[in-house]
Amino acid sequence: MSSTAALAGSGSEAAIPARHRRALTVWLASLAALIVAMILVGGATRLTDSGLSITEWQPLVGAVPPLSDSDWHRAFAAYKTIPEYAELKRGMSLDQFKTIYWWEWAHRFLGRLIGVAFIVPFVLFWIAGYIPRALLPRLIGLFVLGALQGAVGWYMVKSGLTGRTDVSQYRLAAHFGLALLILGYALWLLFGLGGARGVQAASRERGPIWVAGFMVALIFAQMLAGALVAGLDAGMGYNTWPLIDGAFVPSGLAEVSPWYLNLFENPLTVQFDHRMLGYAVVVAALGQYSWLALTGAPAPLLGSALTLSLLALLQATLGVWTLLLSVPIGLGLAHQAGAIAVFAVALYHLWLASRAPFAAAKAHAAASA
Repeated sequence: MSSTAALAGSGSEAAIPARHRRALTVWLASLAALIVAMILVGGATRLTDSGLSITEWQPLVGAVPPLSDSDWHRAFAAYKTIPEYAELKRGMSLDQFKTIYWWEWAHRFLGRLIGVAFIVPFVLFWIAGYIPRALLPRLIGLFVLGALQGAVGWYMVKSGLTGRTDVSQYRLAAHFGLALLILGYALWLLFGLGGARGVQAASRERGPIWVAGFMVALIFAQMLAGALVAGLDAGMGYNTWPLIDGAFVPSGLAEVSPWYLNLFENPLTVQFDHRMLGYAVVVAALGQYSWLALTGAPAPLLGSALTLSLLALLQATLGVWTLLLSVPIGLGLAHQAGAIAVFAVALYHLWLASRAPFAAAKAHAAASA
């Protein structure tokens, strides 16, 4: 049985007609781009302290922003009732409020736009017979995750409306982590539509797959640590490198009791962990590339590993630069965009590793020698 036949028989998208494949690819790529845009606007919302400016969750009616002076004054009056305004923003003008309102509104609008950009083409493609049976439940799963993200986003916002002046860093990390999972899922479906060069399971080696999977998990953990840094504003302090507070391993990492809460609630520890995970990502990416080069991995897999290594180095450099300048908005968003790029390339590398014909490549190399 050929590899293509094996893929078709296993319910993959390999047998989709080319015209259908192109349409579905453009659709999923557009969705992935919108998700990235929403993540970045969410980052800007966080950096501009705009996330609590809209104090109600109205999935349908909320799509319309304030249209009159009375609407704006009503929205501003609602904002004045929460602790963030009372303790941090008292005296803010209406024009200043409008600025933060528009950031949060744009973030929520993108969420609604993604929903429409999914459901309308999905229904049309389904009616036209473009969606194969194997892909249908996966797309429905993607939609369910997107709907869940809206609820998680409001759950996060609610944590900052009473009793505190900011959202919970735990809920922020959950909201960001789910966004990454949705993006990763959309990208994985997109990779599968891109024309798999599949092989039967017997011709694949598990080692590179496990290593690639570890890289994705490590990068995901690093990005969640970055969300905790953002949630605690931990990047606004200890703005030196490579030392933190005068030492590589500073004192004060275990000041909070019980000890494990330092990992989530001590700004110094959270920043330290983010730094250490960043170093680990760079070392692991370089190590993976070196190992694959020594073991004669296929050229596409070696290329994705090299790309990942270079991006990891660039992202680490950008992170240091952002820290030293106390997280200006432009650099903060660039750092977040870089993290998304590293995550996407790591995921693509894992996808390639799960399909790369190692045994065939090694046999060819041995015959050539």
